[in-house]
Amino acid sequence: MTQAKEQGLDLSSDTLLKTLTQDIIQAALDEELTDHLGYPKHAENPNQTSQNTRNGYRTKRILTDTVGPIDIKVPRDRDGSFEPTIVPKRARRLKNVDEIILSLAAKGLTYGDIAAHFEQIYGASISKDTISRITATVLDQMNEWAARPLETVYLAVFIDAIYLKVREGQVSNRPFYVAMGVNVEGA
Repeated sequence: MTQAKEQGLDLSSDTLLKTLTQDIIQAALDEELTDHLGYPKHAENPNQTSQNTRNGYRTKRILTDTVGPIDIKVPRDRDGSFEPTIVPKRARRLKNVDEIILSLAAKGLTYGDIAAHFEQIYGASISKDTISRITATVLDQMNEWAARPLETVYLAVFIDAIYLKVREGQVSNRPFYVAMGVNVEGA
């Protein structure tokens, strides 16, 4: 918490969800461009007949139903043929982003399930390879965050839970826990 505050990060649950949403959408857009071009970032173009390459980013603010506005960087290609499906051109609002985040973050979902979810929500078919790269990026970021060093002593620890309906074959109520600690400095 101290390190996060020193870096100016807000650790409220809204901010964490907003950051996760932003990271997932950004990773998905970057992987869409990789699929479009046929080679990853910083790699040499294997198709010498095409001169199309990455051409930076343009910033865009989109509105989501759950976390409000988020700023993303939409990748561009040199010849302008890249049409993102997750955040279409001229779209300013994304609906049901929370569902896709939960689907991508859930380790138990197969890539086929995630692909079906993308198709259902966005009407876009995305390859299983793309989904594999997106989930690997997001899970790496989540694991890095989960493995960050914690304080050795906390004066108080607050634990709370909210029960949400979760569908795993059938719908059941499951608790989702949040634990927040107050260290010696009161942070």
